[in-house]
Amino acid sequence: MKIKRGDMVVVIGGDHAGRTPHRVTQVLNGGKQLLVEGINRVFKHVKRGHPKSPQGGRLNLETPIDASKVMFYCGSCNRGVRVGFRVQAGGSKERFCKSCGTGLGAVGRAKPARAAT
Repeated sequence: MKIKRGDMVVVIGGDHAGRTPHRVTQVLNGGKQLLVEGINRVFKHVKRGHPKSPQGGRLNLETPIDASKVMFYCGSCNRGVRVGFRVQAGGSKERFCKSCGTGLGAVGRAKPARAAT
């Protein structure tokens, strides 16, 4: 899974495409769909007595978008980039920006079997 909750992404396709970065609030379906702040908002009309809106009306909700419609936003490149994985000398795996090579944080715990010999 290349994009995680809390990452900044740029929407590259659809009605909300642009260069402004937005934060991922939730990852769904094993990383295939994402909930992104302020993107793909819809109105859900509810009757009185609904748990989220007791008086009824229109709820403004964010709906998931496909992960293929976003790119990771690299702060040092200031644009959407591809993300890769590499193994560090100690056997830990990390994500990195394929454009500038900046490390984006560890993916999991270090495994000695992965360490380069």
